[in-house]
Amino acid sequence: MSSGIISGFSDIAKQAMMQPQESLLEVKSKKNQLYIGIPKEVSFQENRVPLTPLSVALLVNNGHEVLLESNAGQAANFSDKDYADQGGQIIYDTKKVYEADIIIKIAPPTLQEIEMMKPGQLLISTLQMATLKAESIHALMAKKITALSFEHLRDEGNILTVVRAMSEIVGATSILIAAEYLSNVFEGKGLMLGGITGVPPTEIVILGAGTVGEYAARTAISLGAEVKVFDPSIYKLRRLQNNIGSRVFTSVVQPIVLEKAITTCDVAIGALRAEDGRSPCIISEATVSNMKRDSVIIDVSIDQGGCFETSEVTNHTHPVFRKYDVIHYCVPNIASRVARTATYALTNIFAPILLDIGDHGGIKNVIWQKSGVRNAVYIYQGHLTNKHIGDRFSIPCKDLDLLIVSHR
Repeated sequence: MSSGIISGFSDIAKQAMMQPQESLLEVKSKKNQLYIGIPKEVSFQENRVPLTPLSVALLVNNGHEVLLESNAGQAANFSDKDYADQGGQIIYDTKKVYEADIIIKIAPPTLQEIEMMKPGQLLISTLQMATLKAESIHALMAKKITALSFEHLRDEGNILTVVRAMSEIVGATSILIAAEYLSNVFEGKGLMLGGITGVPPTEIVILGAGTVGEYAARTAISLGAEVKVFDPSIYKLRRLQNNIGSRVFTSVVQPIVLEKAITTCDVAIGALRAEDGRSPCIISEATVSNMKRDSVIIDVSIDQGGCFETSEVTNHTHPVFRKYDVIHYCVPNIASRVARTATYALTNIFAPILLDIGDHGGIKNVIWQKSGVRNAVYIYQGHLTNKHIGDRFSIPCKDLDLLIVSHR
């Protein structure tokens, strides 16, 4: 090939390099440093904490700051030293913790706590619709807070991830509680939950075939108990049967069959939930009065009113009462009974979300990209976005997607 032809190609190559080149726009925003505050819980008998020391270490190693009020993790048996050793900053002034850009806690903030918050913060906590007050919503809106209720967080499978985790804990724990109150130690009947060779197994009736019912059934079966599960939904009963992998007695709610099962069982677990409002109360006082002496009722649904007509709210200090010689355990916050396990379950959910907020350049981008997080937002920059809250308190509600688009 002649030198002239080579020179011609060289000139063409130079011209091509001078042409405008296509460029990919950067979609992902620059990583943000997060300033996270974890206050000590002030709600009655709330023992859980949102993050474990190792999760704090993970956040700190990613360039974020984590402030914890002194003794924030004490009720879950995490000491200040545990957190400090992993890079957390222990703060003794509650107001200083509330100066953080992100506040993450378990219980909804009280009006006093909202007063300490600064404008424009991100709040991650429970919402607890049953006890929610309009004053709290108005106070959060006035401070232009962006608030997420973690009981509405959904995972990649569209499952309510925190609700599922806590329900698994509550279901398994409810059977262990029943075992305690059947024993002589707590003035029960003196039965071992389950059974041994030559001795008939204890009978357990579970009302509800959701996650709580499923894990209660799993635990009871593993201990050797005879289990009966009732639920109005044949779909839920079939799913429970398939998930457990062994045949258990299942029935839709037939009053005659249910009453016979309740009056002959040793333990009754109430785990029927309502989507909105009160849980269905399907066991009458007359039926409870015919139950065996020293039998045990664990009403997991008590936070929604309870499944048993005789149920009344109790607490971890005084968890039981007797009525018609039947032991009633009606503590709403069973997960706080095993606070350390519950904290591990929560931190597995919250730590990745906090890392995403930092990696994606802020909560706005995470809300835009992840529908599961978007589902949990009920206030965005001071605007109410949850229709149920708006209808309940007659507060104007705005569409979250439109708000995000208008602020992008």
